[in-house]
Amino acid sequence: MAIKAATSRQLKSTSSAYLTKVTREDLQARLARIEGHVRAVREMLEQDESCEDLMTQLAAVRAATTQALVKLFEGHMETCVRTCVQTGKGPEALGGLKGALTTMLRQM
Repeated sequence: MAIKAATSRQLKSTSSAYLTKVTREDLQARLARIEGHVRAVREMLEQDESCEDLMTQLAAVRAATTQALVKLFEGHMETCVRTCVQTGKGPEALGGLKGALTTMLRQM
């Protein structure tokens, strides 16, 4: 985790840009729904729901987190990476983007 945290700090420092308000609000809403869904799955587990139902619900949680990750990645490209390129920090932005993409694809 320490390596990932260091990478995040490095990526953030390449640009003063950040996600747009609309993107942040969209991500907040998605994460709140995911949080509620996970809470419901935990309740299902406590109530001895079937393994099939639990797996179905966990697959839905995974799909939702994947979509949140895609939105975050899109927002990152539209704001952070664009700003880096416009301010002459293109190679740094490309390095950060490659690292983020590698991490994202490893998790899928």
